[in-house]
Amino acid sequence: MHYRRLAGDLCYLSPRAQEDLPLLKAWDNDLEVILPASTRGYATPATSLYTGTVDAKRFEHMFIIVDSATDQPIGWCALMGVDPINRRAHLAILIGEKPYWGKGYGREACHLLLDHGFNILGLQSVELQVFAFNKRAIRCYERLGFRTIGRRRKARVLAGKAHDVVIMDFLAEEFDESRIAAVVERTAAS
Repeated sequence: MHYRRLAGDLCYLSPRAQEDLPLLKAWDNDLEVILPASTRGYATPATSLYTGTVDAKRFEHMFIIVDSATDQPIGWCALMGVDPINRRAHLAILIGEKPYWGKGYGREACHLLLDHGFNILGLQSVELQVFAFNKRAIRCYERLGFRTIGRRRKARVLAGKAHDVVIMDFLAEEFDESRIAAVVERTAAS
């Protein structure tokens, strides 16, 4: 069962559930899905997050992305490596269901996750890494408000070819349109 923890128009973010594990494994094992998303070269990132094999000291915040109209899980997103002292984290997202690619679900899920990071966790900045060849993802992040802050040249080798990794970040003061702030205002008014 999924819960509408953070809801948008197209999708909502739900805490992960045991029932999600088979989907996470399927997405992690589909090379067309996982290779463009995995700049770190790790294997099965979502299933390791799910099963708790990631270092608990890193303060992972993982959600399942669920289609609002059908309640179908379509991917996952997470804030990883949360640094409570410097108030920053690393964003990761994966839309595992290919029919949902390029339709705004990833953008909305990222916006909801940023809202959680800035307005629940009190983060000052959120960073991400993306392959330079993943133009669709870069456009999505730029539309959200992420800015390129660096580039790791030839940082990851795939199929015998070295690829650059683009580093982007988003600052709390650049974020607007908070759904969480609206909930707080409604609650304070009652």
